[in-house]
Amino acid sequence: MSRVRTVLAMRTREGCEERFEAEWLSAAEEIRTLDGCLHQDLVRDADDPRSYLVISDWADRERLDAFGRSTHRDRLLRVIRELRESADRHTYQVLHSVAGGPGEGR
Repeated sequence: MSRVRTVLAMRTREGCEERFEAEWLSAAEEIRTLDGCLHQDLVRDADDPRSYLVISDWADRERLDAFGRSTHRDRLLRVIRELRESADRHTYQVLHSVAGGPGEGR
């Protein structure tokens, strides 16, 4: 078993950006408590405020897939699906991670 990262590219419907962000944060707060969920980020394209990436790290593929098949997932993400006009997901096996140095964040 090895850590996996999902990258979900989404574009919101026009005018839905703020609600999308709020709904994602609400769902993410619950998802973070699930077994295997290590980290989640929501990032917005600096040049296109309707384009987002949801980046999630999971302990292994098995736990990610179990969440992906769950009715729990369907319930949490139902509203988010209604607010987006497109989505494209990819899953990656994390091979190496390198932390920033002491000057990080300055």
